[in-house]
Amino acid sequence: MIDDCTALILAGGDSRRMGCDKASLQLGGQSLLQRTLDLMRMLFPAILLSVRQPRAGLDGSIAQIRDDIPNAGPLAGLCAGLRRAATPWVFAVAADMPYLRPEIILRLAALRGTHQAVVPVAAGHPQPLAAFYATSALPAFQSALDSAQTRGLRRALAALDVRHVDERRLRDADATLQSFIDLDTPQDFAEAQRRFEEHFP
Repeated sequence: MIDDCTALILAGGDSRRMGCDKASLQLGGQSLLQRTLDLMRMLFPAILLSVRQPRAGLDGSIAQIRDDIPNAGPLAGLCAGLRRAATPWVFAVAADMPYLRPEIILRLAALRGTHQAVVPVAAGHPQPLAAFYATSALPAFQSALDSAQTRGLRRALAALDVRHVDERRLRDADATLQSFIDLDTPQDFAEAQRRFEEHFP
């Protein structure tokens, strides 16, 4: 258990490329959101769920929060989560990453030190929606959110002390780095279903 950290699940996107609510898609008889919730419960003492509209049918212990600025992307969800968290750290994760391994999360947690963010890098790309953020990062993120020109999360990270963790430090926790696969399109989801059926026929 990572006791000094709150899990923040980002499930408020509009899922335009998928064409439907990604978080509700079923994989192996379980929604993507429920799979993410179950993983976060294994590792964190508290969970926040960033939503566009309140979701029915969830455990009442899961606090659902909405963005102060609607339609402003994941940065708005992250700001809301950092503001609400009662711990000095937040682990932000998208709800559409069904292969995320707990070993990856534990590896990143161990590298926090005095940094404001710990962001993994896979295939040469930062993965800011499977990353740790100190609540001290909130002022910088809020400033970026208040400026329409800098609302991209990756751009906002430039104002922080960020520990980027490259693949070499991650592969012993997840050899193929499948943890960082997200499901954005119907084709992505069809491939996820195929993989699941191969492993759990």
